Amino acid sequence: MPDELDLLRHANPVPADGPDFADGPLGHRAERQLERLLHRPAPARRAPRVRLLWGLAASGVVLATASAALLGGLDGQSAVAAPRPLAVHARSTPVPLAELAEMAEAAAADGSPGLRKGTHMQSWSLGMADSRPPVTLPEERVVRWRADDSHTELVVATDPRRPGRPVLTDEGDDPRLVADGHVLSRVTYPPSWSDAPPEAPPPHTPAALRAYLAETVHTDSLDTPELFEGVQELLSHWTLGGRESAALVRVLEDAHGLRPAGRVTDRLGRPGQAYVYGGAGEGGRRMLILDPRTGAVLGLETTFTRDDEEYGVKAGDVMDYRVWMR
Repeated sequence: MPDELDLLRHANPVPADGPDFADGPLGHRAERQLERLLHRPAPARRAPRVRLLWGLAASGVVLATASAALLGGLDGQSAVAAPRPLAVHARSTPVPLAELAEMAEAAAADGSPGLRKGTHMQSWSLGMADSRPPVTLPEERVVRWRADDSHTELVVATDPRRPGRPVLTDEGDDPRLVADGHVLSRVTYPPSWSDAPPEAPPPHTPAALRAYLAETVHTDSLDTPELFEGVQELLSHWTLGGRESAALVRVLEDAHGLRPAGRVTDRLGRPGQAYVYGGAGEGGRRMLILDPRTGAVLGLETTFTRDDEEYGVKAGDVMDYRVWMR
């Protein structure tokens, strides 16, 4: 196993022997049923053309058939499954952002955890092209800064839900399976002494942080979509401390159209509170997942809310999902 993947695994909060999640691998019984279906003799009549429906990706039959067709006969069962949209737990109580902000401020009263430059992120993104069905590409990214202000960015193809299995990548615009932990890029950047956002340390008061995010995305208005853009850019440079996370929840509290949805379990099995923006009339929906005690950003999911036949996507398909870890 590559040394880089060992480092990522040690930093990853999800153990390989952890409990199965809703979008985790098939159980032994399901694997046997899938094997029988895949090797059952085909009917005499011509089967309809199989289309990759990511909204039904939990069906192993659809996934294995489409992946095998796409990858020219490679083991479809080893390919990564598209994650299903996160589901809010039934009968869970939505927590208003104002209430969560109070809890986050109380949790950060002692100043811990501290702000740290650098980030650790896992992402699942939908790759689309005119000539092929969409594919979901999982990557893990670690950015570490040195004392001289240089930094290294390591990106590997890996899916923590399926440790050790081959991973689908679009490296070179050609979808293919690679070994778990395959290094996609490793780049060292020279020192940077910029004092502008997002290189500059983020403030820990709501008003100052809002101005910081507005400067990050070069706007004066900072409407809700731009706020999401600013948060993603911020988290690609910094791992927020307790005070910065609490201030960010206060900024989110004023975001127009961002509404509490209830309790969820994120892609890494962590409990979170979900806040949703957008709907059917806007083409996409964003779900922000926050730690229910500290207000730290755990993840951000973007799903389609309308079908798009040109790219073969359906309402409910996950366009992009990112999780952040300390």
